[in-house]
This record gives sequence, C-alpha cells and structure tokens, in this order.
Amino acid sequence: MSVLNGKKILLGVSGGIAAYKTASLVRLFIKAGAHVQVIMTPASKDFVTPLTLSTLSKNPVHSSFFNQDDEDAVWNNHVDLALWADLMLIAPATSNTLSKMTTGNSDNLLVATYLSAKCPVYFAPAMDLDMYKHPSVLASFNALKSFGNIMIPAESGELASGLSGEGRMAEPENIIAFLEADLESKLPLKGKKILITAGPTYEAIDPVRFIGNHSSGKMGFDLANEAANLGAQVILVAGPTHYKAKNNLVEVIGVVSAQEMYDVCHEHFKDVDVAIAAAAVADYRPKVVATQKIKKAADEFSIELEKTKDILASLGAIKKNQFLIGFALETENEIENAKLKIQKKNLDLIVLNSLQDEGAGFKKETNKVTFIDQNFKIEPMELKSKESVAVDILNKVVSHFVKL
Repeated sequence: MSVLNGKKILLGVSGGIAAYKTASLVRLFIKAGAHVQVIMTPASKDFVTPLTLSTLSKNPVHSSFFNQDDEDAVWNNHVDLALWADLMLIAPATSNTLSKMTTGNSDNLLVATYLSAKCPVYFAPAMDLDMYKHPSVLASFNALKSFGNIMIPAESGELASGLSGEGRMAEPENIIAFLEADLESKLPLKGKKILITAGPTYEAIDPVRFIGNHSSGKMGFDLANEAANLGAQVILVAGPTHYKAKNNLVEVIGVVSAQEMYDVCHEHFKDVDVAIAAAAVADYRPKVVATQKIKKAADEFSIELEKTKDILASLGAIKKNQFLIGFALETENEIENAKLKIQKKNLDLIVLNSLQDEGAGFKKETNKVTFIDQNFKIEPMELKSKESVAVDILNKVVSHFVKL
C-alpha cells in the first residue's frame, strides 16, 4: 500500500507546457488511494482543461477566487482549501509562479492558497534550460527551500524550445516515487517493529464447541493499521475474527487458542520494539478436550478448567527494552485493578476500558479509555471511535521514542 493512500493532496497547476502531464499525475494519485483537489492558474487552462482534471480527480477544479458563472458568485475559500490538505504539490511550478510564491504576490487563487498552507508543500519546477539556471530562478529555489518547501528537481531531456538539457518537469511516476520516499523517511515509527495481539481466543471443549468471548478484534486491527501507516513493521497475532488488515504492510498471523497466541508472541517478542496486547485472551480452558462431540445425555454436565498461560505477564517477565502496553477491561475498582496489573505484569502503559461506560466494550464502534502509565499517571479520554483511540495509543508510542 502506498504511503499516499488516504492522503488529501492539493495539486496546484501553473501555466507551462508541462501542465499536460498533470492528467497522468492526478490519475496516479487516485490509483495510490489519495484524495485530490486541483487548483489551476488561469494560464494553465491553455495547456490542460479543467474538465480533464475534474473528471480524473472526481472533484471540481478551482481556478479563481469566485465562480463568475454563478449568479451568487460563490467564493472559493483559499484558506479552507489549504487547511483541507495533508500535502500540497505545485506542478508544474513555472518561474512566474515560483517568483510569486517567494514574494507573496497572491494575485491568483493558487498562490493565495499556498500562502495559507499549513501542510508540507512540494514544488516541481518546469522551464527552459536557460531559465532554470537564471540567478533569479535559483534565488527563488533557495528562498522556497528556506521556507521549508521541498523541491522535486527537474529532469534533463528534450525541452519545448527544442533544446536539450535540465528543466523538464519530473515525470509523474518519478514525482510519485519522490513523494512516497520523502513521506516514508519522515514517518515517526519508521524502522520500528511492533507486535500486536487482537481478537478473542477459542478454547476447545470438543470438535464442535468452545469457550470464547465477545471480542471482535476491531481495536487490535485499528492499532495495526495505524502503526503501519506511521511506518512501523507490524506483526498482528489475531484470534478468530472477520476483520482484515487494511494496510497490506501488516503481517497477520492467525491463531485460535491462547496457547497458540502465547507461542507466536514469544517467537517474535525478542525482535520487536513495542508490544501491544489488545487481544481478549481466555483465562481458562478445558483441562481435557473431548475427541468426539459430547452428546446431550445427563441433565447436568461439568467441565474441569485449568488456567491458560498469561501472555502479557510472561512478556513482561522477559522484557528488556520493549515498550509494553496492556489492556484492562474492568467492571469494578477499575483504577486500582489496573494499577495492580501494571506492577504485576511489568507494563509501561495500560489502556483501561470499563464496561460501565456507555458506548465502550465489545462489538462497539467506539471506546472510552483511560491511560495509566508505569508512574501511575492517570489520563482519562473522551468517548471516541476505535480508530481515534488507536491514534491516541500510537501517539503514546511515538512520544516514548521521542523521549529516548
């Protein structure tokens, strides 16, 4: 999966012959899973039509501060456009547009939006050979880079003038590769390996029946997807669940029983930087598993149970430098029980759930958690979607490594 997947990209197109390449560029963005909006300078419409880019981006194309054909003259809010974007790319970036970006001459919607952007801004210059090397253009490059903008260097080849040399806008495929490489290099969990458990475990009674619980696995899968989006290498050990990893960089290892989950976790724990135990592991299992389906005969039937191995405690006992996060689902004395679990299991952080909170618990789209760290600092959170809770948890992981 591309790091551009799900990203909101604002593409600014200025008036150069290379504007024709933006049709392919938009198509590649959409193929990578990005959401695209396009802003065109008036001059750029001489080289590629707004209809083409609107059709490919699946969004209206903006080119002026208000739509002159509309009776109500609806204003295209450059601030809203700038704040919408996760990143802005100006391609082609002509010498005229570069100069305006440098000096703040916002006489068109594209430059006004650029000046309002809070997101990373990339620019891909395109101009003829001598223009590309002119001191004024080089000064624009240096100024924009000093502002924190990122330049995608032009390539060498045949130019519109018939000359051959440096100045061609980078090919769309190369622009995509540049953006992906740059974004990946800045991901906060790049180079980290994370082990996550998810879902329930099923403990067999006979070939047909089992002891289980109501965990859906959603929280663990959301954690795995978010960790991968942040650049981590993720191993997700999942009990029986219908969920699938959205990010194909997540390695999913399916298990059924608590013993199988224990074995896989111990196989990988020594090699990871972080472990997050989000699975609802069975505390007990049948001591003897029937080889054949148990028939309904007697009025009463007893099953002798034995404890399963405590995966989280066993990982805490062998923990070295790993950042270990556990979950606690409590129905009473929540804070006290969670603190005891932190000490008993040698955790760095615990995520406390309470079944007393409306909207939290198994098979819900939302969760309400409280973070408690190893120093017993308590941080209650609001009711949020499980995706948002996953973001909060991974932010704790990122903060841990920032402090190191």
